[in-house]
Amino acid sequence: MTAVLARLCDAHPGQSGVQLLDDGPAALAVRLHLVRRARTRIDAQYYIWRHDVSGRLLLDELVAAAARGVKVRLIVDDVGTAGMDAVLAACPGIEVRLFNPLDRRWPRPLSMMFDLKRLNRRMHNKSLTVDGVATVVGGRNIGDEYFDDEHPALAADLDVLAIGAIAAEVEADFDRYWTCGVAIPLARLVPPSADPLPPPAGQRRAFHDAAADSPATAAMLDEARDFTWCAVRVLSDPPAKITRAAGAETLVLPRLLAALGDVQQRLLVVSAYFVPAREGSRYLAGLAGQGVRIDILTNSLKSTDVALVHAWYAPWRRRLLAAGIGLWEMQGSEDDRVRFGLVPRRLRRVDNDTSFFRQSASALHAKTMVADGRWLFVGSMNFDPRSVRFNTEMGFLIDSPLLAGRLEGSLGAAMPGFAWQLELEGRRIGWRQGDRLFRPEPGTNIVQRALFTMLGWLPLEHFF
Repeated sequence: MTAVLARLCDAHPGQSGVQLLDDGPAALAVRLHLVRRARTRIDAQYYIWRHDVSGRLLLDELVAAAARGVKVRLIVDDVGTAGMDAVLAACPGIEVRLFNPLDRRWPRPLSMMFDLKRLNRRMHNKSLTVDGVATVVGGRNIGDEYFDDEHPALAADLDVLAIGAIAAEVEADFDRYWTCGVAIPLARLVPPSADPLPPPAGQRRAFHDAAADSPATAAMLDEARDFTWCAVRVLSDPPAKITRAAGAETLVLPRLLAALGDVQQRLLVVSAYFVPAREGSRYLAGLAGQGVRIDILTNSLKSTDVALVHAWYAPWRRRLLAAGIGLWEMQGSEDDRVRFGLVPRRLRRVDNDTSFFRQSASALHAKTMVADGRWLFVGSMNFDPRSVRFNTEMGFLIDSPLLAGRLEGSLGAAMPGFAWQLELEGRRIGWRQGDRLFRPEPGTNIVQRALFTMLGWLPLEHFF
């Protein structure tokens, strides 16, 4: 890292400088710029790593860093990086470990079929830490749909760029995963490869490459005025969660709720997948009954990339609305129709805006929470049973009224533009957009609604 960045950190001992990264291209540019500045070590940990323009560009930068003597360690989830074995095995100088890998490498579908217990427990963490000084943590995986404003399935997401004391804590958390028994060296599972897959090329690679070298990206790291200095905590599940050996008190959600204490006035939850189930609904309704104003932003059936999750979320809507909780659902394109299964949505973009608070994102992928105008949580954890029980998760709990207020204010002003607000009249739910009220659920037909109602009756939330 540069001497400028070191001086910034030295001027704020024990604190961390924080910036919110709501812009996709900027979030990739910052990562690339950090890797290019690295001098001693890089630790990267991700659930999904695509072999597309963004994924290959960042991977090539890691290889270049290793070639100039930087120690590079990469942990990726085995299921989230399907098809990447040969590419990763062809990266000289990078130490790669697969988290909770399938026993059989081929044929992969057969291995998944006979290894369902392992398949259902994944590492969902996302972090990149450089030289123990700077780190990026948040909701984005590595792939074009998280960074590229020209991608048809661009996802609205949020990361945190942090420098200072917190970077060492993220590095220590990475070490927990690196040394755990279920992070297996790739070389034990995959033979060396010459990488038969050609790197994606074209104008988008050149665009991201230039953005990483731009003065604006460098200024994000070097100018003190861009950082908010505050207290930040890393909340991370222990790797033993995968093997069911972790105590409940060590997990992210219980620790987050304990740190927040009794929410007094305001709670804003943003979650791509939101399935409160009985316990979560009771907790939220209890807060609302005490006078806490609660708003929840999640995906609609039109915008979600996992339609079955919507079936497990939908039955809880009436209970939450009846308790006085505000529900908001991300809108989709007018001419996009709902599909079943696990196929990601491919919604049309409507403009070139790349802000998190835009109408052009095809789906919501962010996971964040704002409490009482003071606390801000940004990370990988959805507020659903899978994140709570099965996957490992991580995030930052930030104590900053400035940042919490900024995010809450921006979302409050923008949500009516890109999300429907749900209303309850008797037993009927309506989807409000300005002066218009939609019934039944937008973008669906009677057969789809009947099917999702039946799925919602089944106790499937424990299995997804």
